[in-house]
Amino acid sequence: MQVSIECKKRVEGSQPRALRREGIIPATLYGHHGAESVALTVNAKEAVNLLKKASINNTLVDVNVPEMSWTGKALIREVQAHPWKRNLYHLSFFSIANQKSIEVVVPVKVVGESVAVKKGAILEQRLTELTVRCTPTNIPETIDVDITSLEMGQMLHVGDITLPEGITALAGADSVLVYLAIPAKLAVAAAV
Repeated sequence: MQVSIECKKRVEGSQPRALRREGIIPATLYGHHGAESVALTVNAKEAVNLLKKASINNTLVDVNVPEMSWTGKALIREVQAHPWKRNLYHLSFFSIANQKSIEVVVPVKVVGESVAVKKGAILEQRLTELTVRCTPTNIPETIDVDITSLEMGQMLHVGDITLPEGITALAGADSVLVYLAIPAKLAVAAAV
């Protein structure tokens, strides 16, 4: 899915609150030219629509800044919003053009059906997302974890799964992804 947004260079000295009152969200682009960053603005409605399609640290976004003659792919690194009103305050974009590898957060998706779950085991998903290192063009949408072969009381660790080629998990190999817990009533019945 192609996600894109057009930004404008922020006028020097402009106040963020005044911009937000006008329906404009302050933004920042960095990583496109070394340590240099550029202050930008984004239309508030376009920013909200962008966040409906893209996830933070996972989806590549085509960022277009006509005043700089710059177009490139970037990740949304940070979204600042009001805690309960959910009004946007600020967006940060990280250009991936000069990056050989990047760190992204990928959702963990449990697939398959374990016989132990059918027998009453409780499926506990300990990690719902996993931070991985990969090339900018090789970002997985999800990390699929197959639980078909798990028995009651077994765990599946990060080191137990096979990741696609070129993707490295940054969590420890002993981090638990999924656990099939034995319910108390079955544990008591087995003890008797």
